[in-house]
Amino acid sequence: MCIETLTTFFMWCTILNGGLLVFWAILCMSAPDLVYRIQNKWFPLPRETFNVIIYSFLGAFKIVFLVFNVVPYVALLIMG
Repeated sequence: MCIETLTTFFMWCTILNGGLLVFWAILCMSAPDLVYRIQNKWFPLPRETFNVIIYSFLGAFKIVFLVFNVVPYVALLIMG
């Protein structure tokens, strides 16, 4: 596989996963009650526990996004 193909692949991965991360963060910040009500139907949890879980998962997703999408993309841009 050539560097241009990998660069394009990681560019689109970064765009799609970054969009998902931004959408999820905006949704959790702008409508936290809606997110809680929807999730509470499937997983009944106290609100405090839900907040800890959702923001921990959001932080973990951000770290994984940076490590596995952004860093390889930037490295390929530097190499190319």
